[in-house]
Amino acid sequence: MSEKSYMSGNSEVKSDFCVSYSTENSGELNINIQSKTAILHGSKLKSITEKTLSDLGIKSGNLTIIDNGGQYFVLQARIEASVKAANSKLKTESLPDFKQHSQYKSFRDRFRRSRLYLPGNQAKLMLNAGIHQPDAIILDLEDSVAPDEKDVARLIVRNALRTLDFFGAERMVRINQGKIGLKDLEEIVPQNVHLILVPKVENAKQLNEVDDKIQQIRKDCGRKEPVFLMPILESATGILNSLEIAKASKSNVAIAIGLEDYTADIGVQRTNKGLESLFARSQVVNAARSAGIQAIDTVFSDVNDEDGLRTSVQEAKELGFEGKGCIHPRQIKPVHEELAPSESEIEKAKKIIRAFVEAEAKGQGVVSLDSKMIDPPVVKRAQNTINLAVATGLVPKNWKRN
Repeated sequence: MSEKSYMSGNSEVKSDFCVSYSTENSGELNINIQSKTAILHGSKLKSITEKTLSDLGIKSGNLTIIDNGGQYFVLQARIEASVKAANSKLKTESLPDFKQHSQYKSFRDRFRRSRLYLPGNQAKLMLNAGIHQPDAIILDLEDSVAPDEKDVARLIVRNALRTLDFFGAERMVRINQGKIGLKDLEEIVPQNVHLILVPKVENAKQLNEVDDKIQQIRKDCGRKEPVFLMPILESATGILNSLEIAKASKSNVAIAIGLEDYTADIGVQRTNKGLESLFARSQVVNAARSAGIQAIDTVFSDVNDEDGLRTSVQEAKELGFEGKGCIHPRQIKPVHEELAPSESEIEKAKKIIRAFVEAEAKGQGVVSLDSKMIDPPVVKRAQNTINLAVATGLVPKNWKRN
């Protein structure tokens, strides 16, 4: 067998590892670990390395590790990626312990006001992401990951889902397109991922292929909890097929729009004014409403322009969107504040709920307020307004008693 070698990572990148592995015919296993903190972490690095190689069944070859302060679950992922690149038929894996704080559940109708995007190969950005209290954290395997890092990013995200505490944020992963995306699913579906973002969806068939793969993996791994879907529409074709896509799967809980690719597809420049995307955004909102799911707006790309972000969120709210993508933690608070209900909206919602409760207590089948009939969708919308106000801290949980 000819010698094969592979390197994962860059020796110049901080808070990470650079791992290289090569096969040879000698039958010996040589491990070389270079770390500036060997006195503190040397024994742990060695034990993680030996465990990973043992899990993978590797008994020969040369392994070199350069430690630049990375997390242990990243080391496992980079070793596994390097070994598998040199041994393409290897099917075993090395998993870190599944932490209890990584096993909480999500639910269909939860708030998705903010979703914080994090590159799937940069674990240093994942560690404290939950402290900023986004509604969701997206570990991204698509646009933010270079082609030569796709395989290792998949394993880093897999290990992060088993290891990190996101403090109650919904655990999302944006997969790649096509066959690479289906391969992503094999690693992440068993790891209590809550929601899969499917990029550049243009028709129901694309989404159903992803959904079918998820259901197969759930069956194979014995997962009982659902895996929700959020298709992202990023082209003219996707926008025109938005209703078909929104209704394509029972797993859909939201539908999102990505304006960077959409505006490029229709041949215009994206502007803060947003007139060039008004039709597309309105189409997504109406498709979502028709399908009974959430409409989620695109990201605001200038992280230094808070005023521009707030204006963009206000416009999104007026159009009917319920959430916005975030590319930096500092965008989370402004998004939540601008999506919060106004004082007049809160007071109106309180009146509706009080009238409904009073009518129920009297056994009345008809609910009215100020001579207007109130039907169940209006009551539900009012309750959602109150829930949002409570989540934003504008209304106490026990407001009915007061």
